[in-house]
Amino acid sequence: MPAVDLMKCACDKCLCIVEVGTAINKDGKHYCSEACADGHQTTAGCGHSGCGCSE
Repeated sequence: MPAVDLMKCACDKCLCIVEVGTAINKDGKHYCSEACADGHQTTAGCGHSGCGCSE
């Protein structure tokens, strides 16, 4: 079974853990959602239950 690389979403206020292979990659960083990847310029929060990142 291959190892799965997990890491925290690169958004500072986000609590989500992402799988490197399926995360949204932007500027060499890994994000859980498009909202986090675009710095929450258009969407507050990431939409995942229990996480309230907004900036």
